[in-house]
Amino acid sequence: MKKAHARTATRRLVVITGLSGSGKGSALKAFEDLGYYCVDNLPIGLIPKFADMCAAPGSHSSRSAVVVDIREGEALSQLPVTYQHLGRPRLKLSLVFLEASDEALIQRFEETRRPHPLGRNLPVREGVRLERSLLKPMRQLADAVIDTSRMNVHELRQLIQDRFGGRRSKTMLISVLSFGFKHGVPQDADLVFDVRFLPNPNYVSDLRDKSGCDPEVKQYVESQPQTREFITRLSDLLFFLLPHYLREGKSYLTIAIGCTGGRHRSVALAERMGSTLEEEGYKIKVVHRDLHRSNAAGV
Repeated sequence: MKKAHARTATRRLVVITGLSGSGKGSALKAFEDLGYYCVDNLPIGLIPKFADMCAAPGSHSSRSAVVVDIREGEALSQLPVTYQHLGRPRLKLSLVFLEASDEALIQRFEETRRPHPLGRNLPVREGVRLERSLLKPMRQLADAVIDTSRMNVHELRQLIQDRFGGRRSKTMLISVLSFGFKHGVPQDADLVFDVRFLPNPNYVSDLRDKSGCDPEVKQYVESQPQTREFITRLSDLLFFLLPHYLREGKSYLTIAIGCTGGRHRSVALAERMGSTLEEEGYKIKVVHRDLHRSNAAGV
């Protein structure tokens, strides 16, 4: 009976795609470390045959992953239809789409000094935007969309392990992000909180040139009655929400806290909330997006 059950066990195929520079190679390595049979840049015409191989009872691997991306050129337009016809008996399909902000991708291309795959004569920014447009149909089909803008390789690896490692994750990566509204609201934020109603240290001469990372600013911000009440209410809300996100299988969450310029109030509160959540056992990363921008009035 046990042998018969093994022959009919459900197998898994993960298709990985997304923007160039978003970390698809690192994600594939993470799957490989989990024991997946991995193939990089498989031609789209061979994907159905690969799915047949994965679903076959005699297949040597019960879990497989394949990367398909813009390197396919014009054939990439066939990927959405191909993926939708990959259904096989006893084969569980997943589509993982990796992306990042234009700024993050451009910076990565500049650091590696590599041209965008869409053409050496095409400016990187235009290449990124064109590729984003071409891949939009696949993003809409994805089971998981992972934004790696503020992730390092280790955090991406951990996320893949938590979601696809065959074990239920009890933790998730929480990014607590401070920002300035005058520089734009973070597009990848899951929760956004506006703290511009709090007294502004920018109007205190001794604090103006400091930041929310400095003890004097933290003390000033947290000494305000409305700040203390806000911290209590926000903590209660997050302690209520986070277990529900975990039960739904969410592996990472971005909590954005914004003030006018992203230098004083939002920074101090992001530091405080990061510490509060870390004390509760959550894996925390605190990011100050606009801290090093020029200190103009009203921050």
